[in-house]
Amino acid sequence: MELILEKSTIRSYRWGDEESLVLHGNNYKIWRNLRNLFPYPYTKDMAKYWLEIVTAEDPETNFAIAIDDQVVGAIGLKLEGDIFYRTAEIGYWLGEEFWGRGIMPEAVRALTEWGFTKFDLARIYAGVFEHNLGSIRVLEKAGYQFEARLRKNVTKQGRTFDQMIYAIVRE
Repeated sequence: MELILEKSTIRSYRWGDEESLVLHGNNYKIWRNLRNLFPYPYTKDMAKYWLEIVTAEDPETNFAIAIDDQVVGAIGLKLEGDIFYRTAEIGYWLGEEFWGRGIMPEAVRALTEWGFTKFDLARIYAGVFEHNLGSIRVLEKAGYQFEARLRKNVTKQGRTFDQMIYAIVRE
């Protein structure tokens, strides 16, 4: 898969992305806003493990965000099942040196539209830690609407706090 955008490209992962994944993903400021499944420190072995998983996905739902063919972030959808089969959760991260450039709102908009079309989704949502104001702004710029505050819903580094739910629906 490849979506060429104005500021970046969303593309399939490939072998050879390990170094740029480590370069941009091994950052405490990124890790503190993601689920614990995203490791810190982010090592080359972890990047290889991730590539083993995503290059075998079927259907493919996790993608690299690339600039000049170097991975500077990631974006993906987690498809729900059972009665939620027309719903997906979106997740993403971006290397710190690329923050504030409008890259992520553009990528979120593009992957959202791709997901609605590719999987016939009716709803895509994101759960954001209450202190992650940058991610909240990304979702709002991408057209997502605030739906709920889940009080004391997540715990990271021994601290329990609220999770904000943002969603977009296809009418």
